[in-house]
Amino acid sequence: MAHFTLLRTDLAEAPSDWLCRHAAQIRPGGEVLDVAAGSGRNARWLAQQGFIVEAVDRDGEALAVMRGIDGITLNSADLENAAWPYAGRQFDAIVVCRYLHRPLFAALRESLKPGGVLIYETFMQGHEAYGRPTNPDFLLRENELEQVFGTDLAVLAFEQGLMTQPKSAMMQRIAARKPG
Repeated sequence: MAHFTLLRTDLAEAPSDWLCRHAAQIRPGGEVLDVAAGSGRNARWLAQQGFIVEAVDRDGEALAVMRGIDGITLNSADLENAAWPYAGRQFDAIVVCRYLHRPLFAALRESLKPGGVLIYETFMQGHEAYGRPTNPDFLLRENELEQVFGTDLAVLAFEQGLMTQPKSAMMQRIAARKPG
């Protein structure tokens, strides 16, 4: 199993713990799509681990802080109001952290190479007690990730409920592999 180095500069910039725990499932040196990458806390960490990263977000200014970082390609794209920019392209892994747009679920599945890994975590119902988001459109229902992806991907790990680190939040997490 691969060993990865966790570089923490400060908590706001630290990569997702869920990602760090499951990155060893990704093919070494593989191509990884970081969906809704923002300013790149996960994309930067993945690139430091030797992965080839495509960071996509609708906020081009947030992405711009990663301009020039080796191993990262930037794509400013509106994932909610435009066509999926990766139609016909597949990745060794797709990472989604703290973002939910249910219409993308099928595209995420199709954009995984056979043997590719989906590492996904976001807020779930009950999070309203801890802060934003509070809109049910942005909160997973109980067991939703497992129900959506567990039918045709092999679930490697699944968690849901109250997470207290780095701060209290109701989260749901899945790591799953596409057969093949």
